Amino acid sequence: MITGLIGKKIGMTQLFGGNGEVIPVTIIQAGPCPVVQKKARESDGYEALQLGFEDKKENRVNKPRRGHFAKAGVGPKRVLKEFRVNGPDDYSLGDEIKVDILKEEDRVNITGISKGKGFAGVMKKWGFAGGPASHGAHKWHRRPGSIGSSAYPSRVFKGKKMPGRMGAERVTCRNLKVVKIDLNQNLLLVKGAVPGSNGGYVLIVKS
Repeated sequence: MITGLIGKKIGMTQLFGGNGEVIPVTIIQAGPCPVVQKKARESDGYEALQLGFEDKKENRVNKPRRGHFAKAGVGPKRVLKEFRVNGPDDYSLGDEIKVDILKEEDRVNITGISKGKGFAGVMKKWGFAGGPASHGAHKWHRRPGSIGSSAYPSRVFKGKKMPGRMGAERVTCRNLKVVKIDLNQNLLLVKGAVPGSNGGYVLIVKS
């Protein structure tokens, strides 16, 4: 049975629990995701289902991809992702996977691309303390300091925390609690924050 689907982050809001507690939730449009391709162990070496999400104009799809969708009997989709599954023969091409594969109180892992923050220094990116703010310090307030010895080992070690681009990375938040499901609008409300900006695509997998 498949335990994952593709979604789109809508934004955040809050709900109120039974005892009046405020629960911060992220709203995700989860599915529907048609089955576009089946992977079998005999032909591909593993078992999986390829799901699509969100319609795309046909004139924006190249000819090979158009044939790929036509073979499954579905319209062109913007996102394609594979999910490992035992027994893909239980599904047919074109079957829609909806948010009803989950239920309230379930735990899910959600993967997305975090917000890109551009080039960042070590204080913002790694939480360095920085240099002294006064006592004669001149243009040294946000520098990283020494990055290695000169005589030995005469080099900078790989993985040294340095300035660089921050964000825009694949991030997974684990064990998020499903607070509410709206089957009519294919909406999934999970407790807490989810990686990425509003409108970003996410992968939802049951923990």
